[in-house]
Amino acid sequence: MKMIDAHIHLDHYKDKEISSIIEESNLNDALISVSFNLESCLRNLQLSQKFQKVKPAFGFHPEQPIPTEEQQSELLNWMNEHRPEMIAIGEVGLPYYLRLEQKVSRKQYAQYIDLLETFIQLAKKWEKPIVLHAVYDDAPIVCDLLEKYSVTKAHFHWFKGDQKTIKWMIANGYHISITPDVVYEQEIQQLVQNYPVEQMMIETDGPWPFEGPFKGKMTHPDMMIESIGMIAKIKHLTQIEVAERLLQNTKAFYQI
Repeated sequence: MKMIDAHIHLDHYKDKEISSIIEESNLNDALISVSFNLESCLRNLQLSQKFQKVKPAFGFHPEQPIPTEEQQSELLNWMNEHRPEMIAIGEVGLPYYLRLEQKVSRKQYAQYIDLLETFIQLAKKWEKPIVLHAVYDDAPIVCDLLEKYSVTKAHFHWFKGDQKTIKWMIANGYHISITPDVVYEQEIQQLVQNYPVEQMMIETDGPWPFEGPFKGKMTHPDMMIESIGMIAKIKHLTQIEVAERLLQNTKAFYQI
């Protein structure tokens, strides 16, 4: 049974942990390593050059202060130069959790939207998939932007949102990826129930830690075996059927 971790921050792990993740598991077919900022992009590029399984995505994670115009230009110019090595644009999106903590003003939020719109335009221009951090009430804004530029290769990672948005995303052909907390989180289990397995992938978002049976453990792609088991149970399919479907979905989406 082969798996692809469709969303991991491999550059956030220690070198020994990276070697363990890549070299000590026969289950990992590939890892989509998303970036946090320009420094993260550089690191993920290096990892992809060292390890064939690592497929890097370049972008700017929204749950941090908005970059200056100069920083944005530097990042976008660098991404343009490294388009051939880039499997996708990501991780990009909107700062839901910063807003929840009241750390983002309305003016700043508008700047995040503008930056995301730039990334979506580039995804269209460069014909690259886009990896999105967009949950709850941020998601409809992102869906509107994707429709504006006719971008359909959209991957909403660790998605959470209402039924109306879920139906909208399904109708537009957007993909989601399921995290290991599907094993113990009812909200994620309900999402799996509602979303077509044909538009689904799996991920860890490592090194983000998980609870339940994973409490106290380093987040590792092998944890996705448990995710596959729960998805199979919810969808009334065999684990082999689910594993093969998710693998093919991810390969087709990212053209691996």
